[in-house]
Amino acid sequence: MTLQPPSLKTIPQHVALIMDGNGRWAEANGKSRIEGHREGAQSVRAVLRAAANLGVKVVTVYAFSTENWKRPPSEIEGLMKLFIESLNTYEEELHNSQIRLRIMGQIERLPAPVRKRIEKAMRQTEHYSAHTLVIALSYGARTEITHATQQIAQAVANGTLQPSDISEEHITNNLYLPDIPDPELMIRTSGELRLSNFMLWQLSYAEIVVTDTLWPDFREPQFYEALKEFNHRKRRFGALDSTKGSS
Repeated sequence: MTLQPPSLKTIPQHVALIMDGNGRWAEANGKSRIEGHREGAQSVRAVLRAAANLGVKVVTVYAFSTENWKRPPSEIEGLMKLFIESLNTYEEELHNSQIRLRIMGQIERLPAPVRKRIEKAMRQTEHYSAHTLVIALSYGARTEITHATQQIAQAVANGTLQPSDISEEHITNNLYLPDIPDPELMIRTSGELRLSNFMLWQLSYAEIVVTDTLWPDFREPQFYEALKEFNHRKRRFGALDSTKGSS
């Protein structure tokens, strides 16, 4: 039976997710870490369905960080194979739901077969505009901001930009995906209370919801609960609540 989405007053246009807990789920269920990651891929599928049902335009998932390259080679190899497997299995759903696939990160560091498969999926979905799935892959926010700074510094060196003219807009425009709106909601699973070098610039005003649920157990009901929590928040962006006095 399909779970009906809740009635919500406000739907965030961009939801970002730190998918944490695959390894702990695997250990608790007597499975290998790669099996935990494979079950986690099912959660991505469930969240995309739920997001599409509610009208969320962009979903960004933190799949593989720049720090993850330090993991054992066997786990990295398994994850890279899983990326290809997941695209082969679920790409049809991207087409059925008209979801555009985009990648945020150092895609050039990925093994050639993974990079080619991802680039193919991006080409085949680039004409969709209803929804966007952004996969943060070989991604680190500090690396992203460093790259943006280098681009701006080059413009200054070329004489096309004055240091006094550098603005927040210049930084935003030199990030990996400057046309993607900032997330309004960031969800982190497994109860960890940190950003883990994820979208540090873009999450400046995002509402953060943390759940103790491990990522492989995070499905439609948990996603809907996070959005309900988002609807209870008052987003002031540093201003006073207009419904109250100024005292």
